[in-house]
Amino acid sequence: MNWTDKGSYIEIYPPKEFSFEECLVFLGRSDQEVLYKIEDGFIIKLIKIDESLVLCRIGYIDDSIRVEFLTEALSEYSRRKIAEYVWEWFDLNQDIGGFYQMAEMNGILKPLVRRYFGLRIICYPDLFEAIVWAILGQQINLLFAYTLKKRFVELYGESLDFDGGTFWAFPPFEKIASLEAEDLRLLQFSTRKAEYIIGIAKAMADGELTKEALLALRSYEEVKRFLITLRGIGAWSADYVMMRSLHYTEAFPIADVGLHNALKVLLGLDRKPTIKEIEILARGWEGWQAYATFYLWRSLYDKD
Repeated sequence: MNWTDKGSYIEIYPPKEFSFEECLVFLGRSDQEVLYKIEDGFIIKLIKIDESLVLCRIGYIDDSIRVEFLTEALSEYSRRKIAEYVWEWFDLNQDIGGFYQMAEMNGILKPLVRRYFGLRIICYPDLFEAIVWAILGQQINLLFAYTLKKRFVELYGESLDFDGGTFWAFPPFEKIASLEAEDLRLLQFSTRKAEYIIGIAKAMADGELTKEALLALRSYEEVKRFLITLRGIGAWSADYVMMRSLHYTEAFPIADVGLHNALKVLLGLDRKPTIKEIEILARGWEGWQAYATFYLWRSLYDKD
């Protein structure tokens, strides 16, 4: 991690393959987002460090990511933890040079990496948030998934009021572990999704599921096998979590609807490609399927 502690703010120096502007496009894909606000090219986000809520203003100035602390002076420890959070959020530890080399040789990806150069996978440093979002997104459209997340966060999350606005942090698994399925049913969660999410929260509260333990496993296959033993997590959800929270570049949510739609548009098809067809198209993506998927998702948000 390459950063400088300035006391009242921090500066983070990303690798050369980084575009804050491209990341903002992806972050701004829904006006229903409740966990941050984008204002004049800056991200305003509430980040929880241990038991403290820190409101941050994140922008890109003079080739560095500047994170300003809006509500209070922070300890040196807290400033470092904020730097670690932002570094992971933008997947800055990943050397994506190999992805670009591969993509330049691929007919589908070549125009995308040139158009969106510097885009990084926007990650979920919080494993619980990643899993909940994966479960919420199952078999419903993205708009309704965002609606459910907003209700969930605003009922069970922590908040901070600042300058006339309210900012939210994702609900902690400890709080969700104490709920009953009916509590989430009131938010229009299906019974199964309510049970799945509470079950994941209880597994995390009991220490049966931790990010540290998953990262300590030896291989992609081992992590995926473990994840799909958890009720509510199938192959797509496991790959999604491994891609967005555990930094596995070979994770490939091949059944993803957004991936299928992007390929349909880019290839000018009159239908979505089949899984078999995608497997053929993805030959040569080995080791970088997650980034290929993310760039294909990004293509869905072009306005022209």
